Amino acid sequence: MSLIKQSPKQRYLREVALFLSLLLVGLVLLPITIYVVGGAVFGAYGGQGFGDFFGIVSGRFRNGDAIAWFLVLSPYLVWQILRLTALAWRLVGPAVGENKTKPPGLA
Repeated sequence: MSLIKQSPKQRYLREVALFLSLLLVGLVLLPITIYVVGGAVFGAYGGQGFGDFFGIVSGRFRNGDAIAWFLVLSPYLVWQILRLTALAWRLVGPAVGENKTKPPGLA
């Protein structure tokens, strides 16, 4: 978290850039990783190689398949879950820490 205050427009542009970059990761790097790891764990892909695999994944994504959309958006969703978890720890952390450091009955 930066100490410099950002305008709403800067925050919006930063969030759009983050979304687009993680969307690119979900569209390009994640299928490559799934293909390589799947080949190492389960053996050769039944299709005609990576091009066929990528064509099927991207085709399902373009046709609106919910699982393909979840796969492609998963890097952004994981990032948002991590951000929400960090926010929850920041909000809850001081209250929990106060109870453990101060003896009861003393102000």
